[in-house]
Parts: sequence; structure tokens; C-alpha cells
Amino acid sequence: MSDSDAPRFTDKRAAARMGEDDVDTAPPEAEAPAPEEAPVEGLQEQLEAALAQAERFEANWKRAAADHANYKRRVEQERSEQARLAGAALVINLLPIRDDFGRAVETLDSTLAGLNWVQGVLAIERKLGGLLESMGVTEVPAEGETFDPTQHEAVGRAPGPENVCLHVVQKGYALSGAVIRPAMVIVGEGGEPEPGETTESEDEGA
Repeated sequence: MSDSDAPRFTDKRAAARMGEDDVDTAPPEAEAPAPEEAPVEGLQEQLEAALAQAERFEANWKRAAADHANYKRRVEQERSEQARLAGAALVINLLPIRDDFGRAVETLDSTLAGLNWVQGVLAIERKLGGLLESMGVTEVPAEGETFDPTQHEAVGRAPGPENVCLHVVQKGYALSGAVIRPAMVIVGEGGEPEPGETTESEDEGA
């Protein structure tokens, strides 16, 4: 029997010791290098840049918010002004009709007061007056008042208390406190009217 045919015996304890020696003698794994720390000066610059950018963003936001508020307020004012002008235009167109009804009522014969059509005219005149009142229309005080060029328009002069509205030729009206049609009046020029003397307005009404 040759040496190659002889059975082989393995010393397991020796093999185990050799394995431990291999493990112990294995080179240690290289440790990952620690990341380099950024310089403090660089971090400070980055922080300052970020703060400056945030301030710019905040300033732009405030400016945009203020512009939006101004735009919204301007749009509301324009809408209010347009509504006011539209209301004034409607009132101005209704005033001549009010004048016609007023003259018709003033010249009605008292003997016709009981007729149905007369009652209808009176009812329409009252409704029109109520409509104008609901829209904020008020009559401009004139007769007996001191002449005010912002509320009155002098169409004639007559003897009487100086600078006082003696008679109203055409009524004036204001819308929400703003005069939209001044009252046409006869203004006193001083002195006392002579007996039997009539004014221009009285002559027109005759």
C-alpha cells in the first residue's frame, strides 16, 4: 500500500486554531474618513445670505399685499362711484316728470277733486315723490333762505330783503346731500316792493 492510498486523518482542533489565527491576522478594515467640517466663516456667510434672501421675500410679499389692498379699495371706490353716477342720472331724468306732476297738481281746480282721474294723478305724484325720497333725493330749501350759489341759481331780482330767495321758479334737489339741480329763485335786491307790484315768478305763474 502506497502513501497516497493511506487514509488521511484531520485534526479538527488544529484546523480550528489555524482558522482563528487567520481571523486574527486578517488586516483590519480601513475606517471611512470623517467628513471635513465646514469652516465657521463659510457657515456664517451662508446664514447671512439666507437671512438677506428671506428679508427680500418678506419685503416683496408686503409690497404685493399692499398693492392688492390698494387695487381692491380702488375697484370698490370705482364701483361705488359708478353706482352713484347711475343713480344721479336716473334721478335727473325723473325730475322733469316730477315738475310736470307738481304743476298739474297745483293747477287742479278744487271742483275736480272728486273725479277718479284726478285721484289717479295725485296717487302717481305721491308714488313718484316716495320713489325719489327712497333713493335719497331731498328738496333744496330755497324760499326765505339766504341765497347760496352752491344750492341756488338766481334767475331774476326783485325788491325785497337783500340776498334772500323771495320766490322759487323751479325747485332744486339734492341726492344724498349733494346738489344735483340747484333751485331757480328770484333774489331780493333790497328795498320794499311797492303795493300791487308783482315779481317775475308771479307773472310766469299767471
